[in-house]
Amino acid sequence: MYDSSNLRKGLKIEIDGDPYVVVQFQFTKPGKGKSYYKCKLKNMVTGAQFDRTFRASEKFNKANLQEHEMEFLYADGEEYCFMNTTTYGQDFLTKDQVAEAVDFLKENTVCNILYFDEKPIGISLPIFVDLKIVKSDPWAKGDTASGDTKPATLETGYEIQVPPFVEEGELVRIDTRTGGYVERVKT
Repeated sequence: MYDSSNLRKGLKIEIDGDPYVVVQFQFTKPGKGKSYYKCKLKNMVTGAQFDRTFRASEKFNKANLQEHEMEFLYADGEEYCFMNTTTYGQDFLTKDQVAEAVDFLKENTVCNILYFDEKPIGISLPIFVDLKIVKSDPWAKGDTASGDTKPATLETGYEIQVPPFVEEGELVRIDTRTGGYVERVKT
């Protein structure tokens, strides 16, 4: 059980049976009256965001969240199939639940699936993933007019900027937090 003084950015709480994460937080102590906490909350199931003010005496339940290590198996239209690496049970996430993670998701990628009351609600990718470049323009030595990067398309369809020496068919490491190129991967 949390009280208002525990509120901070990133805290996951349960309100009216739904899990919320605190996106923004501000403590205010007016000259007269009691202090209050102004928060921007995001519903972890629907994605809806709203502002809410809490008094110092309010209490909250901890959100009943679990994370399980899962392996991505395949995409079937609008659903993505994941298998639990310990129990071998399978769960499906919708395209909305997978969100931007789809840009870095290839078969056999191991990631963490977030559950609320035994239902999958979200995905956490590893910080770095290795993906193959399927399309990239060739680099002509001495060609510096175009800058120090060039566009490249990854096997997932995601387009990134890579250094000019990176060629089609190479494996590159991508930072899933920023979506940017990190380095070439030696095979």
